[in-house]
Amino acid sequence: MKKIKVHTHPSVPGKFRSYPEKIRSKIDELRQLIIETAAEIDTIEEIEETLKWGEPSYMAKNGSTIRIDWKIKTPQQYAMYFKCTSKLVPTFKEVYGRTFDYEKNRAILFNLKDKIPRNHLKECIQLALQYHSIKKLPRLGK
Repeated sequence: MKKIKVHTHPSVPGKFRSYPEKIRSKIDELRQLIIETAAEIDTIEEIEETLKWGEPSYMAKNGSTIRIDWKIKTPQQYAMYFKCTSKLVPTFKEVYGRTFDYEKNRAILFNLKDKIPRNHLKECIQLALQYHSIKKLPRLGK
């Protein structure tokens, strides 16, 4: 796996520190999975890490933004968000069905006690990070 350049905005580490400890490790696991997946894609050399709507957000050239967050109003759940007007979450639902819990066409939801299906989630991340290159393919190439 190649090393990619991660351009981290100075506000991001503070956001991670603001999460309760048990949440921080879960959100960081999603972060690491996004970066690891980006490094496995030949066409991605760098990724931007910033805050959008106050949430850690990740963007690669020709990709769609991926956001991750935990909300105090749903303390046992955290999520990976995708652009709701894209075909991403509808494709995930079609391909992976009940492997994941979803929030409409905008997110994959995770329960704190559940184990993340890493391989399937990495495939979802790959689709998002390459979205603008593959969005015209049936089922986004899946």
